[in-house]
Amino acid sequence: MSDNPPAQQQPPPGDTGEMEPNPRDEMRDYRGRDLLEGTVALVTGGDSGIGRAVSVAFAKEGADVAVAYLSEDADADHTAGLVRAEGRRCLLLRGDLGDAAHCSDIVHRTVDELGRLDTVVNNIATQEPYDSLTDISDEAWLRTFEVNVHSFFRVTRAALEHLPDGAAIINTGSVNGLRGNKSLLDYSATKGAVQSLTYSLAQSLTPRGIRVNCVAPGPVWTPLIPATMPEEKVEGFGQQVPMGRPAAPDEIAPSYVFFAAPALSSYYTGEVLAPVGGETMPG
Repeated sequence: MSDNPPAQQQPPPGDTGEMEPNPRDEMRDYRGRDLLEGTVALVTGGDSGIGRAVSVAFAKEGADVAVAYLSEDADADHTAGLVRAEGRRCLLLRGDLGDAAHCSDIVHRTVDELGRLDTVVNNIATQEPYDSLTDISDEAWLRTFEVNVHSFFRVTRAALEHLPDGAAIINTGSVNGLRGNKSLLDYSATKGAVQSLTYSLAQSLTPRGIRVNCVAPGPVWTPLIPATMPEEKVEGFGQQVPMGRPAAPDEIAPSYVFFAAPALSSYYTGEVLAPVGGETMPG
């Protein structure tokens, strides 16, 4: 992706087809090496953006993929088509991961229908900008945590009885969890929690050889942006980073392949990989 997006807005949760420019999220130039052959991955928020690119990359590496998503049926169907075009199975799991029961349900359905579970990608997220902490209602604060943190805990907890020793859990953090963001107070707090959860789970699950890592991207052009940000902030989104542009989801997905594949990252756990377009945060 080379251009910054023009001003635009759409209702949440967002639709890929309405974005200008259309994001690069299909991994068309990616060539797999069977790094995940015979495995099954569950990707939450897998219908679009980073989740779509990760789902397709995993399929190209030989994995069957379960895609959990809220309500974006057209995006989810497109992602499933991309996965199936690689000769892999794709299970679509529609529903709200802010609901505790649904978090365990998607895990059980994945195992029941795809036969196993080897990789969990906790990627689902919601955000809404606010000018001040006092503008955030209790309901909005709790909803952000239900989706962005509690679903990670609940999905992972349900998955642990099914994951084999040596499995991988990958959490999606954010640069905002590393350095904060004054207009995304609750979102940034959740991403800081995700990164701490990653460290703690890595320590807890080392005896089983389950590797737990986090990818914490900077600005990425996904449907979440025009669906949750005002038009004036969408215009030129990402131009503040040294590279001067947002990432495409296709540029972020290989980080997840790295963490999912034992052949690449067998000695990595408790790591936060931050593809942030050149921004440095010493300290």
